[in-house]
Amino acid sequence: MAVTTDPTAATAPPENPVERLREAFNRLSAQQKMAFAVALAAIIAVIVGTFLWSQQPDWKVLFSNLGEKDGGSIIASLEQQNIPHRMSDNGGIMVPGNRVHEIRLKLASQGLPRGGMVGFELMENQKFGISQFAEQVNYQRGLEGELARTIMSVGTVQSARVHLAIPKPSVFIREEQKPSASVLLNLYPGRNLDAGQIAGITHLISSSVPQLQSANVTIIDQNGNMLSQLKNKLTEAGLDPTQLKYVREVEGNIVNRIADILRPVLGGENYKVQVAADIDFSQSEQTAETYRPNTTPENSVIRSQQSTETASISQQVAGGVPGALTNQPPVPATAPLTNPATGTTTAANGRNANPNIGQLDAAGISAPLNAAGQPINSSKNSTVNYEVDKTIRHTKQGMGNIRRLTAAIVVNHRKDVDKNGKETTKPLSDAEMAQINDLVREAMGFSKDRGDSISVANAPFTESEKIDLSLPLWKDPENIAFAKDIFKYLLIAGIIAFLYLKIIQPSLKTMFPPPAPPEDENTPEGVAGAAGHVRIDAETGEEIDDSAEVHIDHYAVKVQKARDIAQADPKAVANIIKNWIDPNGG
Repeated sequence: MAVTTDPTAATAPPENPVERLREAFNRLSAQQKMAFAVALAAIIAVIVGTFLWSQQPDWKVLFSNLGEKDGGSIIASLEQQNIPHRMSDNGGIMVPGNRVHEIRLKLASQGLPRGGMVGFELMENQKFGISQFAEQVNYQRGLEGELARTIMSVGTVQSARVHLAIPKPSVFIREEQKPSASVLLNLYPGRNLDAGQIAGITHLISSSVPQLQSANVTIIDQNGNMLSQLKNKLTEAGLDPTQLKYVREVEGNIVNRIADILRPVLGGENYKVQVAADIDFSQSEQTAETYRPNTTPENSVIRSQQSTETASISQQVAGGVPGALTNQPPVPATAPLTNPATGTTTAANGRNANPNIGQLDAAGISAPLNAAGQPINSSKNSTVNYEVDKTIRHTKQGMGNIRRLTAAIVVNHRKDVDKNGKETTKPLSDAEMAQINDLVREAMGFSKDRGDSISVANAPFTESEKIDLSLPLWKDPENIAFAKDIFKYLLIAGIIAFLYLKIIQPSLKTMFPPPAPPEDENTPEGVAGAAGHVRIDAETGEEIDDSAEVHIDHYAVKVQKARDIAQADPKAVANIIKNWIDPNGG
């Protein structure tokens, strides 16, 4: 019995998966094996690294631009609290992003960062038995540090240094010296302090130190510019920042009033308004006292009145014949009627008592007059004091009054569309311009007595290019961070895809080849396969060709397939046979 051997006969695959993998791996060459191992290790490393990187916290800056002392204190506090941290390239301290605010609050409770200076916490650790001089020095250092911290609260100031010169008190007034202060400000790049902020810092320092005057405070910036001198020049020139702000507010208020009344008529982009206000900031007080004569006596008021009247009589010495008649007592007084013109006296009964004797009645004195007619001296004085007509006026003129207003308004031409549908512009009519002029006058409170002026012009506006001030998408910090994350993931995915497509996949195809398709005897492969069916007789060692048997087997298979098709679709088979018999359809 002849025994045949087929060297190409397929052996049964091993049942152990490890043996299958080993057999597949052995199909690779040495170079392919090394490349496959490196690529597989790289893919695993990239996947693991991406996973670990995604688990890492988002680091954000906690503090930057710190001094060495503050940086060491902050790092020591973070290590004590077991807070993860790391240093950035620019010397800043970075912590997990979700804990930045929490860590800042904790460090602030500890007084960190101190900014390289100490405050009043220096007084908390005073040693027993410290001298008065050392205590005064610590107090001054603490005051300087607290003032520097307060000044650094201003948004424009990055850091500050304060130096105080506080002299010792003296009992002699002539030898007493006033304290002074020097301030060094380190401003942020591109920022400046205005006069109001400089004045505020000056008053802050002068109010914090006893007997420190504002004129004794010197402020300079990091470039050595004298900021306090700028303040003094503005003050001496009469330019008060608050007054300038008030002028801008008055002008802005008037501009808004004019714009509000023109907007519904012309539209928001068809006019421009500018107003200049002349404000009087002078303040004066006046007291006037005016005296006027009393022209109408009936309306005059008597203040006081005094009358004086005197009278004297020259009497002759008594004479005559001595005797009883001469030494008679005086006649009892009566109420005579004296006639100054005639010098006669009339008794009560209307008769002349004595034609030779007169009666004097003046200045409250009543006395008889001798017939001889003695001389009489009388005087009467009257003094009347009237109230003085006086007016006292006290006038105080307030500051901030408007002395003059000037307004300039430019109105755009009215837009129109011609017959061809093209947009054109035309000037406003005289009636429309007069109406706009009247509206502006009423809105601004025009006063001719005050000297106000207004100018309204009608001119076409030049279309200017609109500048988009919005931040582009590629410059937005959030978009940049998002793009960086996407780029990282895409780079990782590209590396993995390159290693898989260029190294792993070809190696897998080599390790696990696809099954060979069935060969046809009419093809060259089928012919080669048929020629390859050779068996060797074990007894004689001769080659025996089995291609005829293989051909017979293939023919039987085809016949069986044709039978199956004929049974499944007889009509199709009949049409095929008909075409074979008569290809022309005849």
